[in-house]
Order: sequence, then C-alpha cells, then structure tokens
Amino acid sequence: MFGVHPWRDLPRSQACLDWFLRLHDYTWSHFKDPEYPEWFGYLNRRGEVLLPLKGGKWKGCFHVPRGLYQCWKILDECQ
Repeated sequence: MFGVHPWRDLPRSQACLDWFLRLHDYTWSHFKDPEYPEWFGYLNRRGEVLLPLKGGKWKGCFHVPRGLYQCWKILDECQ
C-alpha cells in the first residue's frame, strides 16, 4: 500500500482516494491470516494464498508494521 500511496506525489483527488481504499480493502481481506495475527507473503493471481509462508527472504516480521506506519504518517500529513 505504501508503494502506491496516492497522495505521495499526486494531487489529492477522489480518484486517488478511491484507488487507495480499493487497495486497502483488498490487502486486508486477502493477505491477513484470519486465524493468526500475521499476513501471508504470497497470493496467486486469483487472490488465493499461494504459499502459507508468513516470512522469508524479502518479508520479515518488521516489513508489514513498517509499511503500515509509513502509510499512517503520510495520511496524517494529508489532514
């Protein structure tokens, strides 16, 4: 979500907000494990869990919280 955050370099517009909210909803509904408090690292093109791994070479325990924190800080600046 942080990588495509709409307010980072684009003017604030309803279209940017709509895309961000769409991505936000998809991310929280597909990547989050409903049973355990962590996110899956990989989905297939249909949005299904591809690998049940929750960590790996490019996703450690700090990446998700760090990305969410960065989104929160940017959104806080937009108010």
